[in-house]
Amino acid sequence: MGRYIIRRLLQFIPTALGTMLLLHYITSLAIQFSGNPVRALFGDRQPPPAMIDAITKRLGYDDPCLDQKGNWCIGLFGERLQSVFLHFDFGINLRMRPVTDLVAEAIPFTLKIVLVAIIFEAVVGIAAGVIAGLRGGSFSDYLVKISTVFLISVPIFVLGIVVREYVGVKFGNTLRGQDWIPDVISSGVFASGFKLEYPFASLIIPGLVLGATSLATTARLTRTSIMENIRADYVRTAKAKGLANKRVIGVHTLRNSLIPVITYLGVDLGALMGGAVVTETIFNVPGIGRLVTQAARTGEAPVVIGVVTMLALVFLVTNLIVDLLYAVLDPRIRYE
Repeated sequence: MGRYIIRRLLQFIPTALGTMLLLHYITSLAIQFSGNPVRALFGDRQPPPAMIDAITKRLGYDDPCLDQKGNWCIGLFGERLQSVFLHFDFGINLRMRPVTDLVAEAIPFTLKIVLVAIIFEAVVGIAAGVIAGLRGGSFSDYLVKISTVFLISVPIFVLGIVVREYVGVKFGNTLRGQDWIPDVISSGVFASGFKLEYPFASLIIPGLVLGATSLATTARLTRTSIMENIRADYVRTAKAKGLANKRVIGVHTLRNSLIPVITYLGVDLGALMGGAVVTETIFNVPGIGRLVTQAARTGEAPVVIGVVTMLALVFLVTNLIVDLLYAVLDPRIRYE
């Protein structure tokens, strides 16, 4: 097990380097074709050239390779790698703020949304999948299949806008007109967007929206896995031994059925952090998604590279943890 973990950790290095190199090249191309992003700081104003030159040099945009379209800027990439791996310094944004500080401020909001989403899709999705899998062809089964197809087919930005308008605005306004309902419910949970006064309550609805599509996939995956394993020989043997139905389902059937589900949830954890861009924009949440979106619009290469690289590392670590959980769910799996 120890050798396997070390081998997987060593594989993180080329993945992280490849991610950074690709992002570095894309952001360099953006600067080469669109021009110096420092000029966006001043809008329509015309600052002195000396001021632009000073800020450009301070931000590291004065490298001659950024004036040559298609240049990979390998020298600039080497300097960036040295700063990251030796000092954990991802650079600064256009307003001279360190990228690590920006991420530290934004990531708690994204983690809260992802936490709500992953709990929502795991608990409700697995429960719905188990009910549908054990009662194939019943009303419950058809209800789960129809509702999950609906959730999967609706784009997340459409679902987010509909929920915000009808749940956050209309239904929320109705609740806010009732004196007997606590403010944390009416103005927090059912708010139309993020509220600083309710930093967690106002993230519940965005989290549910973020996890809705994944919930549908989790439910269908659990249903299929349950229906496949319920007919397996080891389940029939457990029933023949006279074990209680709850033990047969909870220990033998569900435990083996959860292996593909855990795989999906682990992969989806990283996808949720990266996919929070739309949800955070709709509900005005100051998280990682909105941070990287704004950075991409203004051409802040250090922010984009730093945030996406960190998300890639989170994705890799999550996959490693999921692989290790296989051995817990299935004793036949061993890592040498």
